[in-house]
Amino acid sequence: MFEIRVIMRVAHLLAAAAWVGGSIFYQFVVVPALRVVGPAPAVSAKIAALFRRVVSICIGVLLLSGAFLTFDRLTQTTLGWPYLLVLGIKIAAALAMFALAAYMAQSNIRRLAKRSTRLSQAAPQLLLALGIFVFLLGALLNGLFEASLAPH
Repeated sequence: MFEIRVIMRVAHLLAAAAWVGGSIFYQFVVVPALRVVGPAPAVSAKIAALFRRVVSICIGVLLLSGAFLTFDRLTQTTLGWPYLLVLGIKIAAALAMFALAAYMAQSNIRRLAKRSTRLSQAAPQLLLALGIFVFLLGALLNGLFEASLAPH
């Protein structure tokens, strides 16, 4: 069982790092580079499609590994309300990320709404902020879990 836990933890961390790290790269490298080069719709569309594929894989891995890790942690030991509260916030933030990613993946809808809605304009930055927030909550959960195992 230890090996499965390690594999799931590594898969969860790698998927999260790929998505959040990819979002950072996209926001601070790809988008500015495309602005400097000028209109390159074919390149921009291909980059978006490839990144969308990576994000879809990451979401699948995160859902499966997250469900496993949540069940595993909740059945291992008695956790206090702070752990459960942080876990609930993390799950809610992750679900918000998934919904926002689904919204952003609808390229035709987003393209039409890009200039007219604030959500379309802020979605990439909001997704990145949520991703960093979820990472921080994950670190907090690890600390709370380790504290629950320590003798009092």
